[in-house]
Amino acid sequence: MDIQGEINIPVKHHVALPYLFFTEMWERFSYYGMRALLVLYLTKYFHFSDLEAGKVYGAYTGLVYLTPILGGYLSDKYLGSRNSIFIGGVCMMFGHLTLAIDSLLAMYWGLFFLIIGNGFFKPNISTLVGKIYKDREELRDSAFTIFYMGINIGGSLGPLFCGYIGEVYGWHYGFSLAAVGMAFGLFVFYKSLSKLGNIGITPDKSINLSQQNQPKLTILEIKKIFLLIFLALMSIFFWVPYEQMGTSVNLFTDRVVDRNIYSLNIPASVFQSVNGFLILIFAPIFAIIWQKLAIKKIEPNVPTKFAIGFIFLGISYLILLLSSSDEKVPVIYLLLYYILLTIGELCVSPVGLSTVTKLAPEKFASSLMGVWFLSNAVSHYISGWFSGAYSQWMELNQLFLFLGCTSILSGVFLISILTFIKKYFPE
Repeated sequence: MDIQGEINIPVKHHVALPYLFFTEMWERFSYYGMRALLVLYLTKYFHFSDLEAGKVYGAYTGLVYLTPILGGYLSDKYLGSRNSIFIGGVCMMFGHLTLAIDSLLAMYWGLFFLIIGNGFFKPNISTLVGKIYKDREELRDSAFTIFYMGINIGGSLGPLFCGYIGEVYGWHYGFSLAAVGMAFGLFVFYKSLSKLGNIGITPDKSINLSQQNQPKLTILEIKKIFLLIFLALMSIFFWVPYEQMGTSVNLFTDRVVDRNIYSLNIPASVFQSVNGFLILIFAPIFAIIWQKLAIKKIEPNVPTKFAIGFIFLGISYLILLLSSSDEKVPVIYLLLYYILLTIGELCVSPVGLSTVTKLAPEKFASSLMGVWFLSNAVSHYISGWFSGAYSQWMELNQLFLFLGCTSILSGVFLISILTFIKKYFPE
């Protein structure tokens, strides 16, 4: 880094970043490993109907996105990031262990502890990464990119190992392995404390002080807020079909897809890891594409990227529709589905989070991020409920047609109103 053209001071990533990377990686390992098993466990072990299993899955994943709003508030106000992460991690580890008990009541208690734990853990581990880079702003984006890789490595390995162990050797072994993953995460975080200094020990009182006596919102800021709320509402139409991956598509994989590859029968839950591995492959490619388009000043704006994501998501379900006419579906159709779905996700998920941080007025940044997570919570609940309820109105192939068409139409709708919303979107 060149300062005033004279002193060359090397700027390095914070020494605590690798510890936070592996803490988050192990937590995501446990979360996605357990999630890959949940619907299959409910339907095959407890013999829930698809509708009942979908309701449980939807309530669980919806609350997982809702409780971070409360967890973030308690951390900022009373607990501090470190205490919240430890509380959340211990609750989640205990939740996985409770799931490993052979009891329906234990299963519900396990989900409860996971929901509470995630509420404390999820918002604070990311916040801690931001805090350690307050004096290294030039490395912040790079640090979060590295951190995001940890999320997806964990999200890939969890279903691969927990899913395989759970389906082949016993459901409760799979949940126990998820608990072991969370324990590793807590151990790594404990080792990070000596590297963090005083960061995250106490609540940041300066946040409330900095928001006092701020000027009123400008017209441009109000327009930005309306745009963010509009995009959050539109994202619901993306995440409802997307989250079928863990429910109806998971059951479709278990019941219909020919999972024999070179005489090896692959458990259905293992395929939940494909999305994470594809993100690791495609994310750097998308980053380069957006960068090159930005240099040429032809990078699509956020609503256009959303529209592209919707269309790819829709096509992914039309691929499953084409496959559903076969008695046993070749696995290649499922892989094509995951490829197209992942491309759609990369046009929406990271873009949406980045847009909230860029456009939200500083005094409303946390609230608008809460709105974004709230839209995710609503999406996950509706998706879980619909994954079982659809059978009251349509067949499976009609479900894929419905999801594909509604996703594509949502993309077309966004394209059709681009001229109208462009004036609300800052250049």
